[in-house]
Amino acid sequence: MYEKIQETTAYLKTRIKTQPEIGIILGSGLGNLGNQIEVEVAIPYGEIPNFPVSTVKGHSGQLIFGKLGGKNVIALQGRFHYYEGYSMQEVTFPVRIMQAFKVELLIISNAAGGMNPDFKVGDIMLINDHINMFPDSPLMGPNDDRLGVRFPDMSEVYSKELILKAHKIAKANNIFLHEGVYAGTSGPTFETPAEYKYFRAAGGDTVGMSTVPEAIVARHAGIACFGTSIVTDLGIANQVEKVSHDEVLIAAKAAEPKLTTIITELLKSL
Repeated sequence: MYEKIQETTAYLKTRIKTQPEIGIILGSGLGNLGNQIEVEVAIPYGEIPNFPVSTVKGHSGQLIFGKLGGKNVIALQGRFHYYEGYSMQEVTFPVRIMQAFKVELLIISNAAGGMNPDFKVGDIMLINDHINMFPDSPLMGPNDDRLGVRFPDMSEVYSKELILKAHKIAKANNIFLHEGVYAGTSGPTFETPAEYKYFRAAGGDTVGMSTVPEAIVARHAGIACFGTSIVTDLGIANQVEKVSHDEVLIAAKAAEPKLTTIITELLKSL
């Protein structure tokens, strides 16, 4: 792993001129947020040594270096998922590259099912904690001390300071936000009614198939996290809706301008 990280980072350094400060992972239907970035270079995943390739509709598949909110960023326009058949180490490999670039903050976005009865489609939730429902961990196996400690602390995965700033930004821009817990599952099926009830009883407010592995590796690497969910479907009590991936993408894109404002203004405030 360590050698692959060094090889990939060395290649990327030949393609860029600036040092990224902030990492961004753009989730399902949120790839257009990348259009707000002043692009220095956009590199298709297939050109990057050791990089997986995104296979999911709504994930365009390129690594962007540029500026957003006045900050140098490295952004994944299309993420990788455990359900695609990748190992957890492959899913989170881009976060290791961000670590090698000494990125200080990782912003993670996702499209998610809403389980909190106060939520409706199109709402945005700031993630203040998560529940790991994945059957595997990206930290399984021997620990490489060059990448992080054996048992990383997870008492504050998502920065409370940045959550507070985001609430202030949202209020100033008349954007309504929720705050809550994200439950991460392996997928690729959407949840059954019984699973929605189970995840809700466990303390989840939204549920999806990403984010948790990347956040775990970021914290292992000592990188602060800021996470958001766009509610794209509902699984609330007796209101479980039939859902398709196309509908998820439509709902995510509709809410994207509000999320773009929050993330851009948050970066400006740092």
